Amino acid sequence: MTDTQPLVSTRYRDHGKDGRVAWLTIEREAKLNTLNPATLAAVTAAAKALQHDESLRAAVVTGRGERAFVGGADIFTMAKLAEPAAAEAFITSVHQAIAAVRDIPVPVIARVNGYCLGAGLELAAACDLRVAADSAVFGMPEVKVGLPSVIEAALLPRLVGWGFAAELVLLGENIDAATARDIRLVERVVPMAELDAAVEKYLGAILAAGPKAVRIQKDLMRQWEKLPLDQAVQAGIRSFRSTYASGGAEPQEMLGRFVERKRKGK
Repeated sequence: MTDTQPLVSTRYRDHGKDGRVAWLTIEREAKLNTLNPATLAAVTAAAKALQHDESLRAAVVTGRGERAFVGGADIFTMAKLAEPAAAEAFITSVHQAIAAVRDIPVPVIARVNGYCLGAGLELAAACDLRVAADSAVFGMPEVKVGLPSVIEAALLPRLVGWGFAAELVLLGENIDAATARDIRLVERVVPMAELDAAVEKYLGAILAAGPKAVRIQKDLMRQWEKLPLDQAVQAGIRSFRSTYASGGAEPQEMLGRFVERKRKGK
């Protein structure tokens, strides 16, 4: 990679009146798209920019090439960490990058095209949906190099349950894409040649939904993670009410079209 090539690129696909989709790509293909300090800063900046894009309908996160989604945090950077303050600063920067992606207010799809290890798996877990090539490999190998799995590894029990999460973080062994699907670590597994088509199928469904409703739904899901059941139900009532703010244009229009199709027998 030359000095003029970005560590992270963001490209947009315009879907006309339906808005646009951002593709955020980590561009360290020769290094398995591993996350060094400069790349982490670039991911954070790119994701934060997307947080404020009102025309955005969805985002896709992936790594350059076919070998890796993200091969983890940069091992050479970690090997140079010599004291606790430096270690804390580095792992905090990893968290900040992943959290910035997680805070994008529209659905984020992880397009997993190869190795998805350590911080890469935490990044995928922070996305809302995960589509993987059948050649992808998943793992949390930190204990094998004398480190615990931390920060967004805390999301893993929510995705796969405590038992499978324990296997991942305590054994440090890799699993294949089929196993990842079986334990619900990913939602879809397809041949590499069909990976983009599978991502586009998800995007098509998102774009067909109400833009405001989707943003409200994602925000509500984040609240569900934190709230007791009774409070989560009340948060849902408030969210439902908010869809009718300013005259409820979106639900009125979309419900009206649905009712009209039913009247016509479609």
